[in-house]
Amino acid sequence: MKLFYPLSLKVSLWLMLNLLLLAATGLGFFVASGGLRWDALVTGPSGERLQSLANIIAGEAAAAAAGPARDAVLKRFSTAYQADFSLFNPDAQIAGHTVELPEIVRAQLDFRGGRNGPPGAPGDRRPLAGRGDAFRGGEFEGPRRREPPPDKGGPPEFAEKGRREPPPDGLLGRFLIHSGNPVAYWVGLRVPFATAERPRGGPARLIIRVSSLWSLLHLLNLQSWVLAATGAIALSVLFWLPLVHHVTRSISQLTTATEQIAEGRFETRILTRRHDELGLLGDAVNRMALRLDTQIKGQKRFLGDVAHELCSPLARLQMTAGILAEQAPPEIQPTVNDLREEVQQMSALVNELLAFTKAGLQPREVALRAVAVAPLARAILAREDVSGRVTLHCSAEVTVKADSDLLARALGNLVRNALRYGGETGAITLTAKAAETHVSLAVADEGPGVPAGDIDRLGEPFFRPEIARTRESGGVGLGLAIVRSSITSCGGEVRFTNLTPTGFCAELRLARI
Repeated sequence: MKLFYPLSLKVSLWLMLNLLLLAATGLGFFVASGGLRWDALVTGPSGERLQSLANIIAGEAAAAAAGPARDAVLKRFSTAYQADFSLFNPDAQIAGHTVELPEIVRAQLDFRGGRNGPPGAPGDRRPLAGRGDAFRGGEFEGPRRREPPPDKGGPPEFAEKGRREPPPDGLLGRFLIHSGNPVAYWVGLRVPFATAERPRGGPARLIIRVSSLWSLLHLLNLQSWVLAATGAIALSVLFWLPLVHHVTRSISQLTTATEQIAEGRFETRILTRRHDELGLLGDAVNRMALRLDTQIKGQKRFLGDVAHELCSPLARLQMTAGILAEQAPPEIQPTVNDLREEVQQMSALVNELLAFTKAGLQPREVALRAVAVAPLARAILAREDVSGRVTLHCSAEVTVKADSDLLARALGNLVRNALRYGGETGAITLTAKAAETHVSLAVADEGPGVPAGDIDRLGEPFFRPEIARTRESGGVGLGLAIVRSSITSCGGEVRFTNLTPTGFCAELRLARI
């Protein structure tokens, strides 16, 4: 089965690819500036703003008295930024929300035990060992401030055990870690912490615990960028939707109209106000439908006129053949019988031509009314099925919207076809099933069916499958064409299918009342 991909889906996917390309470009600039790591979020301008905030918090905490006053300072900022702020020095936690640091965060701080007891124990005054880039995975030792050389200005430098070159300014003393147990984001920043008792200050770390990514973006002041990107995507989608809808609606109208024209409804027209290629295509389809309608009506009218003119000569010829059969000597009776049979075949052909043209030339706006299916079907079977082979399955309340004469003509032709081609003993059924919006009338037999390649051509005037091209079977290929024309005039549709393992089914679908 060939897969179907709607045009709206293709255009939408193309739009999404465009937006993904823009997002990938932005991500590329982000990776180029800070690397593809969580730490990259605390570098650059956002990291500098966070560092300034951390310095302010540390300054206010240092100015406050030790104990509840310092905790109150950090609690105030925790409430404002929806995060937990905690202040540590190499000895222990100084102030803020008491937190249990995950191992992955403690590894960044690297509290070490020794002869003075476990890290953070009372009286443990050991400094925190490490490197200048401790918060990027190494070890940290409390900085010792030294004055810059007399001939050079600039900020003080940090002297460390096992001295190394300091990392880039934007990365010094900062880290961002995502932990799984508990699920949180941990930000660590180096801050100055000088109190009245220790005027020269000492190493300190501000640890920030954030419970969600959105809160982290709020802390880093990046939520405005995320909202701007989301708004740009939403506006892009809203900007494209009218175009996609306008194009796909026009194509859907064209598809529906061409399908109706292919089914023989040549009065179909496309109402379009477009002034582009789709509008030109719609006008071309309208012109094609008009010309087809004119030609088909002309052909049917010509056939009707010819059939009508042939009726009188054929009637006289039949009468003459009958008289000749009564008066002819026995030796020429076989010839006369052949003549009468040929005349009878010609008369049947003319009658079917008249019926076909009458059905095809019916005004498109036929006066449709409620038609009870059960009594109509019983009347048709009483006329066409003298032997009683056809079984009727129809409830009394089934009613359709149709023209009773056209529906009777269509059902009569289907019953005659089933009796003619359904085999000598096979069962034949006429079934009416009511759905929510329509009624299905199906005539099914157990005959040999129709070759699969001929199913789509059934209903074409004068078309007969090879299996039906025998003199004994009769017919000229107009019966199903009359069925299709009659049901189309009633606003319905006709479907032909082969049954499994054998058999053929003709289904009429009409509006339900």
